[in-house]
This record gives sequence, C-alpha cells and structure tokens, in this order.
Amino acid sequence: MQSLLEIIRKSTEFLAGKGVESPRLQSELLVGHALGLQRMQLYVQFERLLTEAELETVRPLLRRRAQGEPLQYIMGWTEFHGLRLKVDRRALIPRPETELLVERLIERNVISPGRILDLGTGSGAIALALAKQYPEAKVVAVDSSEAALELARENAAQSGLAERVEYIRSDWFSAVPSEARFDLIVANPPYLSAEETAATAPEVKHFEPASALTSGGPDGMQDLERIIAAAKDFLAPGGLLALETGISQHPTLLARAREAGFPEPESLRDLTGRDRFIFARLG
Repeated sequence: MQSLLEIIRKSTEFLAGKGVESPRLQSELLVGHALGLQRMQLYVQFERLLTEAELETVRPLLRRRAQGEPLQYIMGWTEFHGLRLKVDRRALIPRPETELLVERLIERNVISPGRILDLGTGSGAIALALAKQYPEAKVVAVDSSEAALELARENAAQSGLAERVEYIRSDWFSAVPSEARFDLIVANPPYLSAEETAATAPEVKHFEPASALTSGGPDGMQDLERIIAAAKDFLAPGGLLALETGISQHPTLLARAREAGFPEPESLRDLTGRDRFIFARLG
C-alpha cells in the first residue's frame, strides 16, 4: 500500500511527463476529487495509506487529464463569481476573463438594470451571476445550442435561480421578440478565427465546442459585428452593450459600434493589460 503523499508525488511526475501545466496542483485536485477530499484535507492525511479500490478511482482521472481533457470537465464543475457551476462538453468552460467582465459590469452599473439579455449563454455563467447580483432584474439568456441551454437550465436549478432566468433558443437576436428592450445586453461570443482555434492548446481545440470558439471570417469578428449591428434595436434608452472580444479587434469593433449608433464606445482591459472588453452605451 502507498501513502497519499506518495500517490500525489507519482501523479505529479506522471502529469509533468505529459506536459500538463501546474502538475502538482492538478494532481492534488484530481486525487482530492477522487477521494472526496478538499485540498486542505489532503495535507493532514499525507501518511494515510490508500486501498487498491481508492487507487482505482484515482487512476482513470489522471489518465483523462494526461490525454488532454480539461480539469474542469473531469471534475464536472467550476467556480464562477461565487457560483458553483456544472461544466461539461456541452459548453465552454467559463474563463477568468469572463468573470472579470461581470465584475466590470457591476462596477459600471450604478443603477440596477431592470432587464438583462445574455447572448450565447453557454453554461449560463454570466446570466446566473447577474441574476444573483440583481435580484429584481428580469434576465433572458439565449443560445443557438439546445444542449448548452440544457446545461444552463441545470445550473440555474442547482443555484436556486431557475425562476429568475428565461431561456430562448436563438441565433443571437433572431428569436428574441422584436418588441423586447433591455437595459443591459452582454455577450461573450465566439471571437477566434479558424486559424486561431487550430493554434489553441489541445485541451481547448479537442474538447471544448468549436462552435463556441470560432467565428466566421478571417479575423474572427463576424459574430461580434452581427451583435453590434443589431443591438441598438433591442436596447432601452441609455442601455449598455457589453462584449468580450479578442485582443486585436478593438479598432475595427469600435468603428462598427460608432457606425451602429453608439456615440462613445470604449475599450476596457483585462488583468494582463490587453484590450478585452467593449462597453457601448446608447445615447
């Protein structure tokens, strides 16, 4: 029999040999997940001897990670703005940049929005975070993927927010009622070109849905441009359009926003100092 610490050390060596980043951290998370233990609980049980049955729960998880499957998909959940969300291959794993988008929105909205539209909701992360932040708001979340909407509904149910969010299957605005008006429209659409998607890490391009990563056109801006062009017709006076974007797209997108009737669109940076978000308020 081997101790818990020995298993973590061997797991770390195994994942490091497969090129997995932060192999010690990921080993601890996977071993803890297999044994039903938090990381801090592992540290006080390092001398514990593992049974063969316990080892059999650990090994397949390590093999999956070594083959490139994202840690969040293996564990089945991730944290997002204080919510524990189910994640699987039906939708993208929510990124820290998207969590930062939510934080920037909350900072900018001095007055709580009454109606919110989340375009391309995926796992439901943005819609649910905003529904939690603004308990009086009516939140509508759309996605073109029925599978993604099913995942978003599951997350709404486990978060206790099922009654707060309406879900619509829609290709951006196509199925949103034409008379609907929103104080806030937010979107994290696909913004990579096919070439850029092909250059992403294997755990991204081989496991996460390509339709949520790749936009049409050589520059990956097709979906962003569609949203910008149509958003004005669905915003209430003074309403805000907030977008997560690629880091080299802002000159073009800011011009598109001005052409679409947003007089002073602005770029906001992510934590690495790169242009990541566009906020455009209707005059």
